[in-house]
Amino acid sequence: MTFRTSVTIVASPRPRVGKTLLARLLTDYHLHAGRVPAAFDLNDGAHRLVEFLPAQTVSASIDNIEGQMALFDALVAGDERRMIVDLAADKFERFFALGEQFGFVEEARARGLACAVLFLLTPDRTSVEAWRGLRRRFPRMLLTPVHNEMFGPTPPRDRYALGPDDPMVRLPMLAPALRRMVETPPYTFAAVEDADMPADAQAELRHWLRRIYLDFHELDLRLLLADLESSIRFGAS
Repeated sequence: MTFRTSVTIVASPRPRVGKTLLARLLTDYHLHAGRVPAAFDLNDGAHRLVEFLPAQTVSASIDNIEGQMALFDALVAGDERRMIVDLAADKFERFFALGEQFGFVEEARARGLACAVLFLLTPDRTSVEAWRGLRRRFPRMLLTPVHNEMFGPTPPRDRYALGPDDPMVRLPMLAPALRRMVETPPYTFAAVEDADMPADAQAELRHWLRRIYLDFHELDLRLLLADLESSIRFGAS
């Protein structure tokens, strides 16, 4: 099987770790690559994904059966879009329990969709156990760790049993003034070309985006490799 498109879930059981920023960046990465992204916002409150990218994002809910069916049906539609889920921390366990119940990963693969989770690492026990649970429950889903350097320069690899060469997406530090700017709706990353932005700030933001987009490109390649390895492993079993 060769995947035509993908579903990427940006997740952590902890709030305020950078999930929405990461989901915005991934959506923008697909836009810049000439793809058609479709994002699903499962958050409440302020500074939601839909406030930053209203043309690419819809609000979604898993609080009732109608919302659950609508979301999971959309995620496995297989309509050539790159789908991104910005998963609220308080909906983490419910979403993945539903995914397991519905056979989401298997159904997605049957329709030619790769499934990935971008999991933001934090050193607390809740997050470590959630990571282990996803690895156990969804062996055919690409689980990729993300280190937000806002929480320090060194990721907690030991707590997650990650080796020094295990792939990781990094969310680099950004100067506080620039971070406030990009995290205030309705800012879009297309504004990096804004002529009113100081040249040094523009250069820093471009460099920051290039580093992240390079990691996303490598994630795309790992999805293809995981497709091949999974097909061989599970086909032989």
